Amino acid sequence: MKANPGGTIAPAEVMGRDKLIVDLWGILEQQSVILSAERRMGKTSVIKKMQAEATADKLPIYRDLEGIKSPLGFVEKVFEDVEKYLTGLNRNAKKARAFLTQLGGTEFSGVKLPSIANTHWQDLLTQTIADLVENQDRTVIFFWDEMPYMLGNIGDKAAMDLLDTLRYIRQTYPAVRMVYTGSIGLHHVLNVLRKAGYTNDPINDMYVQDVPPLSDKDATNLARKLLDGENIATPDIQGSAVLIADELSNIPFYIHHLIVKLKLRGGAADKAGIEEVIADCLDDPLNPWKMEHYRERVDTYYDEKQRPYALILLDVLAAGDSLSFDELFAGIKQESETQDKEMARKVLRFMEQDYYIYKKDGRYQFRYPLIQKYWKSLRC
Repeated sequence: MKANPGGTIAPAEVMGRDKLIVDLWGILEQQSVILSAERRMGKTSVIKKMQAEATADKLPIYRDLEGIKSPLGFVEKVFEDVEKYLTGLNRNAKKARAFLTQLGGTEFSGVKLPSIANTHWQDLLTQTIADLVENQDRTVIFFWDEMPYMLGNIGDKAAMDLLDTLRYIRQTYPAVRMVYTGSIGLHHVLNVLRKAGYTNDPINDMYVQDVPPLSDKDATNLARKLLDGENIATPDIQGSAVLIADELSNIPFYIHHLIVKLKLRGGAADKAGIEEVIADCLDDPLNPWKMEHYRERVDTYYDEKQRPYALILLDVLAAGDSLSFDELFAGIKQESETQDKEMARKVLRFMEQDYYIYKKDGRYQFRYPLIQKYWKSLRC
């Protein structure tokens, strides 16, 4: 098996996700899903594997939404996906096409939606999905990757309307399922929308499913297969695989990246060599691991009052072991901008949702030791 850092992993090479995928199919029998996880955890690999291996009673449709900047842009992609499938059945989206013809006064052809549809995109989206549902008898599953990015790009009012419309479609068509994934938490988008006056709960009918790191066994197996596949010399391949998995918190993206670095570096992949490469990658100004995301998103998604709490709380946690809330607050209240105990609790909750930290037995700590190590390196 060859290392493939950041690239598309073939479905057959996605390791350690079989049980998760079985669980997801089971949930999708009943309801739609929000697939939640830290970035680089392999969400896209999971849903692409599901798309490739779906049973005959499912119609999976995958679309990356990150680059979409308007509601009509989203509808256009859905229309394109529906038309592509219906064309294979020698059919087309009759309801949607008739609606567009009525709007424009002339018969609509092609897949590029006319600008007149801008003010009617909600009806057009509903008609398009109705066309798909009525022209086949399978459960339709829309796998929509990077949904939060798109919602953040299209504007608050449009995001509210889109979330409400998609919920309406799920309620109207029982054979439709939706899977939202993203590298930023949907809770950030909803928090912004609520500040703008949004009072609906557009995802209360969806199940939130976490994508964890690989198990110790699966992460070790992945590291061993990659060491072997790349012909990397090691005095103890099993011991090196265990160390790699442990040092990288069982996250497959970083395991792939490390193997490539070890291959380029040459020499034996012994304990000292592995630890040296990890330290170099964490300190690399070019940052091939994209670790700066963990620092930058504090500025992006935490407001002016929350930001100092997040940064100082992470600094305190990076320096030691697990801490109780009282111990944490004692560590931050010495700063003039972090005196509010309730704000500290609120920010800790946000950081749990963002996978920085977790709480166990009343004590907080970094969720992933690798991220703790990176954060600590920022402060050195």
